[in-house]
Amino acid sequence: MEDNAGMPLRADDLAMPELPAGPAFSPLYRQIKSLLVKSLQGGAWLPGQVIPSEVELAARFRVSQGTVRKAIDEMAAENLLVRRQGKGTFVATHAEQATQYRFLRLTPDDGTPPELQRKLLECRRMRAPADVARLLGLNPAESAVQVRRLLLKGDIPVVLDDIWLPGTAFKGLTVERLQAWRGPMYRLFEAEFAVHMIRAEEKIRAVAAGAEEAGLLLLPVGAPLLSVERLSYTYGDRPVELRRGLYQTTAHHYRNELI
Repeated sequence: MEDNAGMPLRADDLAMPELPAGPAFSPLYRQIKSLLVKSLQGGAWLPGQVIPSEVELAARFRVSQGTVRKAIDEMAAENLLVRRQGKGTFVATHAEQATQYRFLRLTPDDGTPPELQRKLLECRRMRAPADVARLLGLNPAESAVQVRRLLLKGDIPVVLDDIWLPGTAFKGLTVERLQAWRGPMYRLFEAEFAVHMIRAEEKIRAVAAGAEEAGLLLLPVGAPLLSVERLSYTYGDRPVELRRGLYQTTAHHYRNELI
């Protein structure tokens, strides 16, 4: 096939999944990107693995190397892929130090890295409340896993997290499994449940600490907290985690970079 932006790729030509239904015309590099994302979604390349070179992909797709590069550039900008000089392009993973706290925007006021210890409080399987089920796209018969934990800086509780996960996708997630895991939680999701978080949406508001939250965070009742609700998505824009966190901001602040 010639590399012509006006000529759509055919999935059977590429021996790849069919392109999703949509407008009749899509730039060629976007079609390549769609096929690459489908390959990631299907597990062709796992988090942390190197993908074929641009030359190999260009030959496979019968397009120019520049077209493949443009698709990969966009995927790298979206944190789906990571380029490493002299080594190749890798599937992004939460195992890397630079991405362990990718979705956590809480930063110490003293500028030190946001390294927090975990204290697991609870992990149970149950029917999700109606609002949680709606956000995660669960039907009434589906179960959910609720995880409650504290994040601490030294001995000081900083974050109280209530995490909701689809029960089917996280079958087998238990207190023992969480306690035994030493790496980032999202890396556990990748390695043992094949669920990769690729983007998230957040809602932020100021709240006052209730009696239970104040007790866990070692604060007086009514102390100001930052409430952060995060809905995380995997490939195909499928919601796979709802996280409701209460942030103690006495020595921390919420930091976001606007581009």
